[in-house]
Amino acid sequence: MNLLRIRIHHLIEQIADEDLQSFWEIVQALHFDSYMEQVKRSQHPWDILTHNEAVRLLMFL
Repeated sequence: MNLLRIRIHHLIEQIADEDLQSFWEIVQALHFDSYMEQVKRSQHPWDILTHNEAVRLLMFL
């Protein structure tokens, strides 16, 4: 993991400061897309709560 971290830092250092914001937005969007795909693959029909079930669950937290 440390080698990957070092490589990422090296890549970031090579990006011009004016391009860093747009680069971050792209990386962030890819991360969110990846996360949503993982959720879709692991979600089952019985994992979804009705509105009333969700409200009841939140009241107990």
